Amino acid sequence: MALKQQLVMSQKQEMRMNPRLYQAMDLLYLPLLELEQHLKQELTANPFLEMTEPEEEFAEQEEEAEEQDEEEDEIDWEEILLDGFDSGYRSGSNHEDIESYERVPHTTINLWSHLLQQLHQTNGYADGELRIAEEIIGNINEDGFLTCPLEDIAEALSVSIDQVDRALTRVQKFDPIGVAARDLRECLLLQIADHMGADSLAYRIVDLYFDELSTHKYHDIARALGITPVEVQDAADQIAMLDPKPGRKYLDLPPNYVTPDIVVEEVEGEYVVTLNDGNLPRLRISHTYQQLARNGEFKGRAKEFAQNKLNSANWIIQAIEQRRQTMLKVMYVILDRQREFFEGGIRFLRPLTLKEVADEIGMHESTVSRVTNEKYVQSPRGVFRLKFFFSSGLSTEEGESVSARGVKARISEMIEEEDPRKPLTDQQIVELLHGEGVNIARRTVQKYRDQLGILSSRYRKRV
Repeated sequence: MALKQQLVMSQKQEMRMNPRLYQAMDLLYLPLLELEQHLKQELTANPFLEMTEPEEEFAEQEEEAEEQDEEEDEIDWEEILLDGFDSGYRSGSNHEDIESYERVPHTTINLWSHLLQQLHQTNGYADGELRIAEEIIGNINEDGFLTCPLEDIAEALSVSIDQVDRALTRVQKFDPIGVAARDLRECLLLQIADHMGADSLAYRIVDLYFDELSTHKYHDIARALGITPVEVQDAADQIAMLDPKPGRKYLDLPPNYVTPDIVVEEVEGEYVVTLNDGNLPRLRISHTYQQLARNGEFKGRAKEFAQNKLNSANWIIQAIEQRRQTMLKVMYVILDRQREFFEGGIRFLRPLTLKEVADEIGMHESTVSRVTNEKYVQSPRGVFRLKFFFSSGLSTEEGESVSARGVKARISEMIEEEDPRKPLTDQQIVELLHGEGVNIARRTVQKYRDQLGILSSRYRKRV
């Protein structure tokens, strides 16, 4: 069979996403602070974009008003100064001095620097002990625990175990108390010895019955020590107040600041939604470059470049406005569906899905997902992620649905109000929720309790 070339025309449907649509989706995805950085980059890259700050507009209006006033009438400053104004310093003035405070940057010191600083400020080290102590500090993790066996340190420095042990004893006296411990038990013993004394009941319990303490076997400890379970419980309460990770207080983490993208306020009984974009750069097309383009100042490749940048500038301004409108639409739907939450609290949070909001505003579910990603809303109830308002639901006897988050909050309330001597079991919580009309299984209660970080009734029981 001979091979031959031929042209064939065919028609088919194909979906292609415009690159600008990808960029529009990215703008929806960005939180407020990241969007601000993105717009600053666009301002740098696109000469047809320029920024107009609200303060600049206000200043320009103020200057124009002042110029008009100066033209209309010359001000008599002497008359103004003599009319109840203080023209200068006079002794015996009742005006209080106003102090201006300079904002001092907050500095932090990490755990290892803090320990080394204490090490070099103390004296009386034996030969080589300072070097051993430095090696010990270098092997302390961020929680404050020594992660390297003493034998390895001794072998690495060619010293004896006794020398390493003496150096460790000195380091363990540094602040924070409990640092350089080799396990949780030793960490607690160091803190108890410093706060309560090595002859205290708490020290004896941790030293001799740490495993029983961990499993809340207070009656076994009481029988072994010849005391009452109540005394063991009191000592356990004191131990619970100690820091199991003493090094964490010196962990140099960046502060976690949250800037809300949306603000919900209650005004005369109605909720008003506004965008918190007052600090966002206001973009406009540069009049200078636009006029140059109209006058035909750009030729050849420069003309094509200018046309692309002008189109891009127009598009990004439209995309920002579209982002604003989409966020407002989504928040108003959330506000309408979750109005009972804003009025009554988390117990009244209703189940809500992204698809329900998408259908309400006539957009795709993925668009709503991008709008709510890493966005925060400031409301009379506090600051929440937008994702907070979306959760699955549980059925009630009346055929309605309640939010899973609302059920979690109710479980937490029940446990807070329980009798500590007779804590509620998961089955008892199920029965109480059934009495309130919520259909829920025991394993679901257990799952929610674990997610809340609440122990089972066995470990919550107090004697």
